[in-house]
Amino acid sequence: MREGIAICLMGPTASRKTDIAVELAGRLPVDLISVDSAMVYRGMDIGTAKPHPDILRQVPQRLIDIRDPEDAYSAGEFVRDARAEIERSLNAGRVPLLVGGTMMYFRALMKGIAALPAADADVRAAIDKQAARVGWPALHAQLAGVDPLSAVRIEPTDSQRIQRALEVYRVSGRTFSDWQAETEVPDSPQFIKLALLPASRGTLHERIGQRLDYMMNSGFVAEVRTLQKRPGLTADSTSMRAVGYRQLWSFLDGEYSLEEAGRRALYATRQLAKRQITWLRSESGLTVFDPLEVDVLATITAFLRKELDA
Repeated sequence: MREGIAICLMGPTASRKTDIAVELAGRLPVDLISVDSAMVYRGMDIGTAKPHPDILRQVPQRLIDIRDPEDAYSAGEFVRDARAEIERSLNAGRVPLLVGGTMMYFRALMKGIAALPAADADVRAAIDKQAARVGWPALHAQLAGVDPLSAVRIEPTDSQRIQRALEVYRVSGRTFSDWQAETEVPDSPQFIKLALLPASRGTLHERIGQRLDYMMNSGFVAEVRTLQKRPGLTADSTSMRAVGYRQLWSFLDGEYSLEEAGRRALYATRQLAKRQITWLRSESGLTVFDPLEVDVLATITAFLRKELDA
């Protein structure tokens, strides 16, 4: 088996990433490492489609349930933690299999991450207040005026990334793009990059809708209600920016009906999938599989065995 290899299994939400990764763990000498910015949080299980505890006992996934939801978790922390887990797996003579849909984390891991200024709660609060008044598209336009390169890469509705780019500029006086240009790429394993991309966008949208319905019928609202009772957790916490959670929090705060919250969550999830697909299509060196093909697991397994034995 080739040494110094790590596998990245990437895909949009609802593309069967976890199911396929778990199956691969039964066929290949791999250790699963989660690349998901929401699954890191304890107590956020239903809305993140976190694997069932029984599955996690049989096939552990590292970097799941490592933070309380009131605590922030950054891309830089992920890179640090993921590299430690990759090294641990390689030292054991196994293959790290990184699986998830947080593309920013994958990019930071494979291409390095800039030493950005630390978060500033006061600046973030000011940006959130402005966004509540004029909307995130207006702040995206503001970002385009000071950092056009970042604005091109960030969707007008991507509140988290717009906020961070504006925060960096306001705190440091330098654009997010300038900081990224100074990024140093550390030594890395050789990554085998796999993308799970359904051939039909309509089918993916159906799966997203079905999964959201399942979450709502499985206690998603109760999960968010429980989270609201945690001291120190607010609607502005990093964890509560996750798709679905922010919409249900607003419903529980009386901002709109449950039906409207569901509609907004569905729209936001579809927009997330669109961003994930756009990122994947811009990434070089990918081997693409349709996760909805009947024999996809056998196809991926055969491909990886060939790559690992090369």
